[in-house]
Amino acid sequence: MLGQNQTTVTEFILVGFSPFPRLQLLFFVLFLLMYLFSLLGNLLIMLAVWHERSLHKPMYFFLCTLSISEISYTLAINPRMLADLVSTHHTISFWGCANQMFFTFACGLTHCFLLTVMGYDRYVAICHPLRYSVLMSSRGCAWLVISSWLSGVVMGLVITLPIFNLTFCGPNEIHHFFCQVPPLVKLACGDVSAVAIGIGLLYIIVLLGCSLLILLSYTFIAATILKIPSVESRRKAFSTCASHLIVVVIHYGFASVVHLKSKALEALEGDTLMGISYSALTPFLSPIIFSLRNKELKDALKKVLLRSLCPSRLQLL
Repeated sequence: MLGQNQTTVTEFILVGFSPFPRLQLLFFVLFLLMYLFSLLGNLLIMLAVWHERSLHKPMYFFLCTLSISEISYTLAINPRMLADLVSTHHTISFWGCANQMFFTFACGLTHCFLLTVMGYDRYVAICHPLRYSVLMSSRGCAWLVISSWLSGVVMGLVITLPIFNLTFCGPNEIHHFFCQVPPLVKLACGDVSAVAIGIGLLYIIVLLGCSLLILLSYTFIAATILKIPSVESRRKAFSTCASHLIVVVIHYGFASVVHLKSKALEALEGDTLMGISYSALTPFLSPIIFSLRNKELKDALKKVLLRSLCPSRLQLL
């Protein structure tokens, strides 16, 4: 539970997309379709991994867990954002804002840790194939997933606690569509530079740390693949990493733009629009990339859909 705070503010107003009144209906339809597609795509991936024995492998176990973290992350942001787009009541309680920030950071950072774990999984599979079953045992995989979630939860608390122990004495308008750190810190009273700098550095260190570990994994992977004499074998080895690598590039690319942007891009409207990249666009693209770039998963998804829509045809196949 968050600590006691001295504040006269009991609720915040999420300004969100108010600067774009004529586009709000269009935004609502677009973001709703993206959210539903993301939700459906991740649920289908989870269902395919659960039902298909051929996918009972560490790589797909991590992918299933990644889908859970992605669903949890979007659930913390998107329903509220969609509701605000079609309503005139944009207030969120003090504790509601704290909970939203905690869950977005906990699930978002868990997502980063899981992507790092998936990079390690591909490194072991390609660089140490004979030791793969030992290093990536069921117990080891479970430990990696639990560690990722625990780390995400701890980091979420470490970031959220200092923010909501600040004093807020008005105004209470958050110039974003969810409770994000920079616009919220601007509303705090007194000198909050130490808290803002500390949280910013911590977040950047985590992002850089994860991205460097993934980069290190792929450096070893690339070196190993280049030593394979057969072109076809090299292609097959790289194909097992392609979808993960594309998602990593998109995820960290958007994160870099949002969190390391220049002062010239710090207009309030710009912050709101860029926030869409990691709250709606990345979750929308991830299931598509993993599904289209992976033949095993694609075949399993077809079976799941056929089993649901046309079970008699599946029996014939």
